[in-house]
Amino acid sequence: MFSPLNAILGLFSRDISIDLGTANTLVLVRGQGIVINEPSVVAIEKKTKKVLAVGDEAKEMVGRTPANIVAVRPLRDGVISDFDVAERMLHYFIRKVHDRAMLPIARPRVVVGLPSGVTEVEKRAVHDACTNAGARQTLLIEQPTAAAIGANLPINEPVGSMIVDIGGGTSEMAVFALGGIVVSRSLRVAGDEMDEEVMRYAREKYNLLIGQRMAERIKMAIGSAYPLPEEQTMTLRGRNLITGLPEEVEISSVEVREALSSTVAMIVEEIRTALEQTPPELIADLMEQGIALAGGGALLKGLAERVSDETKMRVYIADDALTCVVRGGGIVLEHLDTLNHVLTTTQRRNTRH
Repeated sequence: MFSPLNAILGLFSRDISIDLGTANTLVLVRGQGIVINEPSVVAIEKKTKKVLAVGDEAKEMVGRTPANIVAVRPLRDGVISDFDVAERMLHYFIRKVHDRAMLPIARPRVVVGLPSGVTEVEKRAVHDACTNAGARQTLLIEQPTAAAIGANLPINEPVGSMIVDIGGGTSEMAVFALGGIVVSRSLRVAGDEMDEEVMRYAREKYNLLIGQRMAERIKMAIGSAYPLPEEQTMTLRGRNLITGLPEEVEISSVEVREALSSTVAMIVEEIRTALEQTPPELIADLMEQGIALAGGGALLKGLAERVSDETKMRVYIADDALTCVVRGGGIVLEHLDTLNHVLTTTQRRNTRH
């Protein structure tokens, strides 16, 4: 139902799109573009529960905090695992956007991307967290749909198109046609699992205990899913589990690829399963259109080549793969009347304000 009050607030609020990721949270302001891209980390004082830092500043504290301070990642596997901390993080990001506005009291309309495999309870948790954090209206969209829109795939046309969105906590695969999802798969294995595999490899092969930040740095620098034209090496720094002393070792990209192999294989197998479930008419379309990769995991060296080799199809990395979901949410905000159908079912009833 039309509300004059909401219409007036809409003139002064800054409607925003949020990609609430396990590893990073991105915020896009309608008409301005992406204004926040920070880690989904909150630093909290244990006794008082006071928030000391959020985002970049909090991530710098990971593994370096004194006993009275803990750095928390409120999302796990793409969903909220600590509701209170997630709400405070969302409140921080929403206020950070609106504190720059002329009228910071105006509450924004918010579109949030969620993994396609989340439960109704998890959806409600995100909805309530955004509302409590200051959103005038919270709209939910499945991340693969938002990623496909952000990657400019023709999801509303009578042809098949496919997106694979690999984030920090989840890997999402979806095949679209005529504005809807025909096949969808959600795997709670992604970038975080890759980091853990690197940490496990260092521990088992070199008796070296390394932190998650070091593992992530190694993965991004020399990690790969397919043999590289020129293999590389990098220094691993950590603590020797036998002597208890600091130690550094040289690790090659071949070893990192071996460490990542099981996680990559699981993602590739899930893509193959999605293709097996796709109707043959759409398979023919996908052979022409190709498969688009989005999300931070899409940037793993050689992943497109590995998926292409396994599926015998053209695979490419979407433009600005890291921001596809948040940009897709922004496009939905701009064209809410025509893209209302892409919102999750529980939200469609409440979009006319």
